[in-house]
Amino acid sequence: MDPFTDSPRQRSDSMSSSASQGSRSKMLLRQRLSQLLTCIEDMSSDDEASEEVSRTLDEAFQLCGRYIPTDAFRLHVVTWNVATAEPPEDITSLLQLDVQPPADLYVIGLQEVNAAPVRFISDLLAEDSWSHIFMDTLAPREFVKITSVRMQGLLLLVFAKQIHLPYIQNIQTTYTRTGIFGYWGNKGGVSARFSFYGHMVCFLNCHLAAHMNYALQRVDEFEYILEAQNFDIFDTPQVRDHKVAFCFGDLNFRIADHGLHFLRSSINSDRLNLLWSKDQLITMRKKEPFLQEFEEGPLNFKPTYKFDRNSDTYDTSGKKRKPAWTDRILWRIKPKILPSEDDDENASTSTDDGQDEYPILVSQDKYTSDMSYGVSDHKPVIATFSVELRKCFDTPMVHVSPVGVWSADQDALLTYTIQEDFMSSTWDWIGLYKVGFKSASDYQTFVWVRENELPEINEVIQVSVDKDEIPLLGGHYVLGYYSTNMQSIIGLSANFQILESKRAVMEGLVPDNVNGINN
Repeated sequence: MDPFTDSPRQRSDSMSSSASQGSRSKMLLRQRLSQLLTCIEDMSSDDEASEEVSRTLDEAFQLCGRYIPTDAFRLHVVTWNVATAEPPEDITSLLQLDVQPPADLYVIGLQEVNAAPVRFISDLLAEDSWSHIFMDTLAPREFVKITSVRMQGLLLLVFAKQIHLPYIQNIQTTYTRTGIFGYWGNKGGVSARFSFYGHMVCFLNCHLAAHMNYALQRVDEFEYILEAQNFDIFDTPQVRDHKVAFCFGDLNFRIADHGLHFLRSSINSDRLNLLWSKDQLITMRKKEPFLQEFEEGPLNFKPTYKFDRNSDTYDTSGKKRKPAWTDRILWRIKPKILPSEDDDENASTSTDDGQDEYPILVSQDKYTSDMSYGVSDHKPVIATFSVELRKCFDTPMVHVSPVGVWSADQDALLTYTIQEDFMSSTWDWIGLYKVGFKSASDYQTFVWVRENELPEINEVIQVSVDKDEIPLLGGHYVLGYYSTNMQSIIGLSANFQILESKRAVMEGLVPDNVNGINN
């Protein structure tokens, strides 16, 4: 039985979108400390001085706590219009796997994945070739695909380091069509949202209308996608309700007014700044209020469209399309909710979603393209971010662990304990995964949780695993508790070893010397 297929049981923060918030916080902190020194010198009464010192120190410490979160994570985002091409053999450079410190999350947005009818149907039955190469490359480094969503040629993949899996919850995906008056999915957006250590984040991959003269239509499509995408989560029903939203893709904005010769001359002489004022997205961001909520790093890389395939040469076909930064990566921090004039004084320091207590800081570390890939007429665009946050929780909801020695020679035992209250179900299950597994469905075997009743908090529950379901050969494995309601693994055991079975020797799968014992 398969529980998935059967019917189983730049710096910005969550308080402000300003890129210079970190600097301002330091300035405010210095001001508070300066006030502290002044009040110590000027106060005539010791009691008054003591009270003022205490108040000023409290404000200073609040600033420290508000703007200096305790944990930092690295996010790697890729957007690439692959123009129906098959993936290259090596994507190491695209993922920057040798860069330190390593990423914690990889988010890959592809456009124009081959969606010919026969190919699209086959991809629905099995993973497409692009998903395969990303999973095959990242799984050995203990990255697990936590979700994916596809709408014709649009594909969004999200990978997380294995250690983060228990803290990624409430995963949902959706899509919006904008092609042929909203009836066709060759254009539109696909998105994935989830809670990361208690913080609501969303990733939106878009492919907007093409051609120079459709800039206003692109803006309208983008706004429509943001408003049309709905999630079944009461506090974050839309993209812009999330604490952080990353929006990227082939947005198709062009460089207006400049002729082809001036464009290529500016690019070849590395004077890209001469083109920024005519970039349609930059121009539209100055006019459209909803676009002003989004941030983007400087365009210090060459326009990524349109190239002759397998080359670094811009289009030499008869059309000779103008180079453009069609492929972009934006992000948005949910603005602080300001109190109304009717609210009392105390309300001015709080928000309805705890942003003061649990802020997020986002810094873009890199925004560039990778010119080494030539399978498409677009070059991939890469952005890396440092995401600093305070974890809302750091204890997995479920603790799961193997009991004793495991081998296929005898039935095995495992225990699980619900540590935090959540919407558990008798359709939840515990999978046995080989270390380096690719996704939640990539298990060796699984067992259902206790069927007759839901567990109590901190109750230790023991489950038996039939020896016929345990791998005959040895190896390193991990147990994962999968929540059907949360659509994610919310508890992971430590890595443990399964010993080679004597049955494996009898079947000729391993040498006679098993586990140091001569049979």
